[in-house]
Amino acid sequence: MISIEIMATFFMASVLLALAPGPDNIFVLTQSALRGKLSGLIVTLGLCTGLVGHTMAVAFGVAVIFQVSAIAFTVLKLFGAGYLLYLAWQAFRSSATEIKADQNGNSDFWKLYRRGIIMNITNPKVSIFFLAFLPQFADPARGTLTLQLIMLGGIFNFATILVFGSIALLAGSLGQWLNRSENVQKIMNRIAGTVFIGLALKLATTER
Repeated sequence: MISIEIMATFFMASVLLALAPGPDNIFVLTQSALRGKLSGLIVTLGLCTGLVGHTMAVAFGVAVIFQVSAIAFTVLKLFGAGYLLYLAWQAFRSSATEIKADQNGNSDFWKLYRRGIIMNITNPKVSIFFLAFLPQFADPARGTLTLQLIMLGGIFNFATILVFGSIALLAGSLGQWLNRSENVQKIMNRIAGTVFIGLALKLATTER
C-alpha cells in the first residue's frame, strides 16, 4: 500500500500541475465565464471522467501504444483538434440569446459533460504524461502496481476537481457580471472561439 507521505507528496504535486495553465483549465474557465458556475462544474466532471480513462489506460498498459505508435498518437490528436475546431465554429456562430438559453436550461448539461470527456480523452499527451508521472510514486514492494496506479490516478483526479472546481466558481461569478450586456456576451463567445482554435492548433502540432 502507498504510504501517507507519498500520497501527500503526490497530492501536492497534482495540485500544482492542475494549477499550471493548460488546455483543460482554460476550457473550464471559458465555459464557466460563458455559461455560469454550474456549467463549469459539469465540464470539470467531464474532464475528470476523461482522466479516469487515462488512469485505466496507464494501469492496464494501453497508454504504451500511444507512446510507441506514431500513427495511433497522430490519429487521436487530430481527432481531438478537429473536435476543438468544431467547438470554435459553434462559439463563433452563437448569439447572446443562445448563451442565456444555455444558462437557463438543463438540456445542455449532458452536452457539456460529453465535451469535457472528449476534450480530455482525445489528448494523447495526457496518457503519456500519466505513463511517465504515476509510476514514479508506485513501488512494486508495496503491493500490486495496477492497484497503486489506480489509487494515484484517483488522488490526481481529486486534486483536479478541487482546482478546476475553484476555477469554475470564480470564472462563473465573473461571467454573471459580464453577461448583463449582450455585446459583452458576444465578445466573450468570440474569445472562447479563438481559445478553441488556439488549443486545436496546439494539440495538432504536439509532438510525442
